[in-house]
Amino acid sequence: MAMEVATPAPAPLTAPERNIVLVPSVKSSAESHKKNRIQVSNTKKPLFFYVNLAKRYMQQHNEVELSALGMAITTVVTISEILKNNGLAIEKKVLTSTVGMKDETKGRMVQKAKASIEIVLGKSDKFDSLVPPVTNGKTPEEVAKAETDAAIEAQEEAAATEA
Repeated sequence: MAMEVATPAPAPLTAPERNIVLVPSVKSSAESHKKNRIQVSNTKKPLFFYVNLAKRYMQQHNEVELSALGMAITTVVTISEILKNNGLAIEKKVLTSTVGMKDETKGRMVQKAKASIEIVLGKSDKFDSLVPPVTNGKTPEEVAKAETDAAIEAQEEAAATEA
């Protein structure tokens, strides 16, 4: 007596179910505290502070990473363009993204998207001939502040002599 074995009919082909969960990236402490990263704000320091600081970082590390969120993105792009147009830097990488932010308004948490940008600039071939080396032992931040203060002072003196 032959026995028949029943095989189940194949299930209809459907797209697999996908649950997509967006999780903010967690950067390693080494990556979030890069020595050549400048986090730009358009409210804390003048534009040329960041331009001068980026020059010093390029001197020390051969490249600089400029990053910003929201309204400061235009400041990062401006800094990058100033350095490129003056023949000091070449653009290596541009990364844009949106970051989930929580905003406390009206007593509740609201999810908001905030844009971010990272621009990596490297030294141009002419960089070393255009930017004098720093040998006074100051940090790049101290040098950038001193150069910015000197530029502001020169502008104020010029304005005072015109008046």
